[in-house]
Amino acid sequence: MAGVGRPIMPREAIGTRDYEISLAVPEDIPGIVTLQDPNVMDRGGTLSVRLTADWIERSMREMPIIVGRRDGKVVGYLLSTSIAAMSHVPIIQATLRTFPPPADCYLYGPVCVDTTERGKGLAGMMFEELRVRLPGRPAMTFVRADNAASLRAHRKMGMQELGTFLSDGVPHIAYAYSG
Repeated sequence: MAGVGRPIMPREAIGTRDYEISLAVPEDIPGIVTLQDPNVMDRGGTLSVRLTADWIERSMREMPIIVGRRDGKVVGYLLSTSIAAMSHVPIIQATLRTFPPPADCYLYGPVCVDTTERGKGLAGMMFEELRVRLPGRPAMTFVRADNAASLRAHRKMGMQELGTFLSDGVPHIAYAYSG
């Protein structure tokens, strides 16, 4: 099982007729950053935190980062991180204050899918791959309450809604998956 301080073991990529779903490799980092940039809040998107290429590189050594590729291009990504790695982020602090995590819990997300690929099940496919890589471990995430598409996707993935919390006056909904 992957975890903080343990190497992430490679696994054969899952192929669908449209996507290759696999563990991210360092060569995917530019594609992840490129996909992230137009989706952060200061550019009109809904991603709450901008992650640097260096942070992504360090993170991929500790916890799985899953990517979806179409024709070799990163068109989606899903991060998992330890709570300790993100506990300094104010929105994570607000989430954990309101909904204390269970033992061995990790943070799921952010998940980001290219606008051309949304509504095709890519987020769910990446989530299934993450579940295989972290079997039995509980996860928590949050979604802005006004992000209807993401709320639908997380419900469809079978995540349990924990409730609402505020961060900087903006309502978010916390979700959990119990493994």
